[in-house]
Amino acid sequence: MPSSVVASIRKALVENSTEKTRKSAATFFKEGVKAHGAPSAAYQRIGREHFALVKKLGKAEIFSLCEELLKSGFIEEAIVAYEWADKLRASFEEADLAVFERWLTTYVSNWAECDTLCNHAVGSFIEAYPEYVGRLRKWAKSANRWVRRASAVSLILPARHGEFLVDVFEIADILLLDNDDLVQKGYGWMLKEASKVHTKEVFGYVMKHKEVMPRTALRYAIEKMPQEMRGKAMEK
Repeated sequence: MPSSVVASIRKALVENSTEKTRKSAATFFKEGVKAHGAPSAAYQRIGREHFALVKKLGKAEIFSLCEELLKSGFIEEAIVAYEWADKLRASFEEADLAVFERWLTTYVSNWAECDTLCNHAVGSFIEAYPEYVGRLRKWAKSANRWVRRASAVSLILPARHGEFLVDVFEIADILLLDNDDLVQKGYGWMLKEASKVHTKEVFGYVMKHKEVMPRTALRYAIEKMPQEMRGKAMEK
């Protein structure tokens, strides 16, 4: 059954694809993307329907199916794979971080795939095993732009709940002067989510670094702050 499920997913994606969506995907990502052309609502539905067919399998077997999807290089299949991985978060083990890291360095080729994997599966892993948050600091120093972005976006959901503030600032320190706009947006987004619970602390961080922080990152970081704070942060 497993291989037939992957074949069924691909068939459904092709059947739900349009030339308009395919062309739109090709121009939406600056780095280019390989896409069937299925709208997001369609591939999310297809992913849910097919997960129901495999959810009783063991985690290792489901991860193997995810890998088979990832090898195709199609963005829709990658999103399905990463969403499936997060559905297994209740059974995550320490060794799973190595799997996610390998997927990140081997298969992720755009910000949507990076965020789907790291916002959810990696973020869920870090919440379950906070002692591994130091691995994200290593990611922040990677030559791979997606790994550097991943170091920040993996803390998006925990930061939204007020967690890992010290680590948020340490990762922001490492990425502070990064010249890649997608990395800047990633750590700015992380700071923005942290500001929802720790507004004063994040504001203080922004004010301390605003002279050197890229404006892209700064604008993201202050987006949810009160107007008075935003005004002070944007002053030159």
